[in-house]
Order: sequence, then C-alpha cells, then structure tokens
Amino acid sequence: MAPAAKKKTATKTKTKAKAKTKVKAKVKVKAKTKAKTKAKVKAKPKTKAQPKAKAKVKAKVKAKAKAPAKKKVAKKAVKKTAKKASSRKAVAKTATRSSSRRVSVPDEDYRPTEDEPFMNKRQQAYFRKRLEDWKDEIIRESRETIVNLQEDTANHPDLADRATSESERSLELRTRDRQRKLVIKIDQAIARIDEGTYGYCEETGEPINVRRLDARPIATLSIEAQERHERREKVYRDD
Repeated sequence: MAPAAKKKTATKTKTKAKAKTKVKAKVKVKAKTKAKTKAKVKAKPKTKAQPKAKAKVKAKVKAKAKAPAKKKVAKKAVKKTAKKASSRKAVAKTATRSSSRRVSVPDEDYRPTEDEPFMNKRQQAYFRKRLEDWKDEIIRESRETIVNLQEDTANHPDLADRATSESERSLELRTRDRQRKLVIKIDQAIARIDEGTYGYCEETGEPINVRRLDARPIATLSIEAQERHERREKVYRDD
C-alpha cells in the first residue's frame, strides 16, 4: 500500500474519531440538560408557596368583605346613639312640660292681679286650668249635640214644627263649628304657655292686661292693639 494512501486513511480515521468524540460530547450535554430539567420538574412539587399565596389572597378578600360590614355596623351604632340622644331630649322636654304642668294649681278664690310678677308660675297654672276647663266644657257640649242630633231624626208631620227643628239644627251646627275653631285657639294658647310667650301682645310684644286675659284667656292682642285692629277692619269694611 502506498504511503499517500496510508496517510489518507489515517486522516480519515482521525476525523471519524473526532466526529465520534464530538457526537458523544453532544449526547452527554443533552443528557445533562435533560437530567437538570428532570431535577427541576421534580423539585417543583415542593413549591408550597402557591397555597400560601392563595390563602393570603383569600384573607384579603375576606378583609375587604368585612370592611363594609364593619362600616354598616358603625353606621347602625351611630344611628342608635342618635336615636337614644333624641329620645333623651324628648323625655327631657316632656319632663319639663310635665313639671310645668305639675305646678300647684291655685285656689278657687285666687285671681291674678297686677301687683304680682307678670306671668309667674302661679298665673300660668291659673290660666292653664282656665283654658283646659273651657276646652273640656266645649268638647262635652259638642258630644251632647251629636247625641241630640242622632236622636232627633223623627219626621214632623207639621210643616211649622219641621221648619223650627231644621232651623234649630242648623243653628246648633253653626255654634259647634264656631266652638271647633275656639278649641283650636285654646290649644294654641296652651302651647304659648308651654313656650313662655303667653300673655304678651303679638304686635307690640308688651304684656296684655291681666283683667283682659281673665275675661278672654285666648287673647293675643292688647286692648290698644285690638282697638287699632278693629278700626282698620271698619275702614276696610266702609270702603
């Protein structure tokens, strides 16, 4: 065999050996990378951080859900405290009114005079009793009127008797209507006693004469203001 051919075959064998070594090295590298990936995949199940993260997220969601509930509870508590405060104020007002009403009622012989302080507790109690008795009398009379009208439903054969009964009935109804308006004024006068403005003129703000109040407890104008009011009404009526 020629030396040139020997050299060629030797070089070919060397190149083949190098190629084989390169292929083996590549295979080893691939095997190492596969082993590393397998090790990573096996190590992944140990990641217990995911359930912890999920638990944290759930805890945050629960906290957010509880926050509006706490706000609602706080609002309800504020409303309850406000209601309690308003109820306490109402109780205090009723207590003051009841205490003002519990003032000892003056004797039957008592009559308010101008010598004593105007609208003291004794005078207020006196006028309150006058107004309440007047109101009770009007209500009692109105009930009696209703009973009488219900009983007097017979048809009178005589035209004159029928006419007189109808006129009496209409007169009674007009009287009761005036008394109904009078009850409203009595209630307003009692409210003024509670407010502390009873007995003072609505136009001038000056005290009304005690004698005038004793004669007409629902008076809201002094004698001078009432006279001016009547003169104005007369002028308008003449015009």
